[in-house]
Amino acid sequence: MYNLLLTLLIIDCILITIAVLMQPSKTNDAMSALTGGADDLFAKQKPRGFEAFMQKTTVVLGVIFFALSLGLVWLSSH
Repeated sequence: MYNLLLTLLIIDCILITIAVLMQPSKTNDAMSALTGGADDLFAKQKPRGFEAFMQKTTVVLGVIFFALSLGLVWLSSH
């Protein structure tokens, strides 16, 4: 059981890394420093499409990572 959870944790770690790297970047350029950050007004919109999917996927994979980690700790202590 321990080996199965450890394998699933390693797979989850790889998937989290891929999901984080696939998310669109939110970089501030030099123009936002000159305009006083007025572009941030439109950046507060809810993510749609691919960006929303990737955020939800990252959250789900993070929860799975946390649960698998707790499961491994519990198994190693018993």
